[in-house]
Amino acid sequence: MRGQYVMQEIGQGLKRNLTMVIAVVVSTAVALVMLGSGLLMWQQTESMQGYWYGKVQVNVFLCDQGDVGYYPSCLTAVNPLQQTAILAKINSVPGVKQVQFESQAQAYARDKQMSAGTQGDGSLVNNITPDQLPSSFRISMVNPNEGSLVISNALTGLPGVESVQDEDALLKPLFTFIHIAEYTAVGVAVVMLVLAFLLIFNTVRLSAFSRRRETGIMRLVGASNVYIQMPFLLEGAVAGLLGGAVASVILVGVKAFFIDHVVAPNMTSVSFIGWGPFVWIVPLLLLIGVLMSMLASAFTLRKYLRV
Repeated sequence: MRGQYVMQEIGQGLKRNLTMVIAVVVSTAVALVMLGSGLLMWQQTESMQGYWYGKVQVNVFLCDQGDVGYYPSCLTAVNPLQQTAILAKINSVPGVKQVQFESQAQAYARDKQMSAGTQGDGSLVNNITPDQLPSSFRISMVNPNEGSLVISNALTGLPGVESVQDEDALLKPLFTFIHIAEYTAVGVAVVMLVLAFLLIFNTVRLSAFSRRRETGIMRLVGASNVYIQMPFLLEGAVAGLLGGAVASVILVGVKAFFIDHVVAPNMTSVSFIGWGPFVWIVPLLLLIGVLMSMLASAFTLRKYLRV
């Protein structure tokens, strides 16, 4: 009988404040979508960093005939003796995992393959010859974040070395931008959660005020505080759960229809996250929606449900 009464009160409370409940659901959903987006972007960044940093290399470009006089270490084009000395110096550097030599012809073939199929169909590569590209040592480091500094310090001033280029420096601006987007999404989510909290606060307050006579009678006949407050708490929980469910559906829909079928096929160079993070993100959003709503309701009832 008590359970039936509580369910009836929940239904009546939701009907009385339907407009406010819808506002709570929408605002909670928007806040949780932003929060979920921030969490998914964090997972995507971690995945991309793990993927790309595993492929990051330090390129040591060697002097060719066109570099003579332009770089302090390029008094002549690199010769076999200098090349052997450079390789020995690289192998002596701590943290070097793998060293691969790339000749001018191999560099030309790689650049031509990378540019094939892009706009212009490789016309830039077709306008140069292999002898215009430098040969290089492509180095994989155990710790890519320290690769450029370590190799540069070891090879500075060594005859035959034109320059040292770290691919990590090319990726850092991209990951910086993604991190800024993450923090922005989480910041907006916090603001929206505060607004949702205030909406829930007002909704429960109006509901408690409209039923003050009923709760007064219940108090006079000996009903406990928990029994009186339970319908209000569950009303907030239902609204929060609906908001979390809407947010989860939106995120799943974006992943299934937009990311997997629109973005991923056109960005094959990016390794997008799968469904794994959704296993914990969706329950987390539902839990946050329910807990936030119940906390807002409990805080409101302490102040406004005094008979």
